[in-house]
Amino acid sequence: MSSFQSFSRGLLGTAAFVAAIAVSSVASYGQSEGPRHTRVLVRAEGKDSVPTSLRASDLRVEVAGQQREVTRVAPLISQAGLSGNRGQQVEVALLLDDGLRSNFAVNLKDVDRFVQSSVSATTAVGVGYMRNGAAYFPSGFSHDPEVVKKAVRLPISSGGVSGSPYFCLQELVKHWPTQTNSARVVLMITNGIDLYNGSVSPLNQDSPYVDEAIRDAQRAAIPVYSIYFGGRDINSGPGSFSGQSYLGKVADDTGGLMFNQGTITPPSLAPYFSRFQQALANTYTVEFLEGSRRLDRLKVSTSLSGVKVHAQHDIQAAPGAARSE
Repeated sequence: MSSFQSFSRGLLGTAAFVAAIAVSSVASYGQSEGPRHTRVLVRAEGKDSVPTSLRASDLRVEVAGQQREVTRVAPLISQAGLSGNRGQQVEVALLLDDGLRSNFAVNLKDVDRFVQSSVSATTAVGVGYMRNGAAYFPSGFSHDPEVVKKAVRLPISSGGVSGSPYFCLQELVKHWPTQTNSARVVLMITNGIDLYNGSVSPLNQDSPYVDEAIRDAQRAAIPVYSIYFGGRDINSGPGSFSGQSYLGKVADDTGGLMFNQGTITPPSLAPYFSRFQQALANTYTVEFLEGSRRLDRLKVSTSLSGVKVHAQHDIQAAPGAARSE
């Protein structure tokens, strides 16, 4: 065989190999395109505290002004009295700011009661600590109340470890400690102040770090709840306003709630924990098909009289096609 023939055959072989890769890549790309089953958590509020039973026909979902067909609606938490309702698999992250004042010690019993009453066969709880821009979970997430309880401790109570709770929130939602398909919810206990954004003046309340944390939570479809707990001297006056302003914005934009008692540090966390659990009892997983790979405006409404629904303000298609069962 001539050297020219060998060269020609080698060239054809290379071309065929490249073509095969291209076909495979196109096929893979095609499989990744198209609408995906996308899940959002929707909280319903009725005239009383009894969870409102929602059906797909009761809801209207719009993304970027275009209506989407609701394919599935299910209660997040098992509701007593509703036959066949087992609830969804849920992971609740309780984030404690490690810079909280030492007087937080009086609230540890409330935290213990909360985690033990929240854990169930379908709800896993993780107690994490926010410090130095990250969230640390000493016991991970567990369905065992005794395991979760062991993670509850006093905060370090050092101002230097708490520069911005929003860096910690970002780290958590982008690198969640588990790989399950469970619905995820965050409850933060913090003063909410973002020292990285500089002055706590009411004229300086546009923090890029807060905005990015919101976008990351929206991409992950994680509602963020919070309890405002005052910290050191900076929390008085403008600092308190700043922290609560940020926490309120994060909660509103992600479909959560911010609990507070004005500028006063709450004497007990029990009422807030109770309201948080009630909010979860009124929350539903709502699924629909979505194709947009960018964050687009989300609007969820209901035709039920006397009922309001709340969800995150923006959403994008889920990264995969998996759906909860």
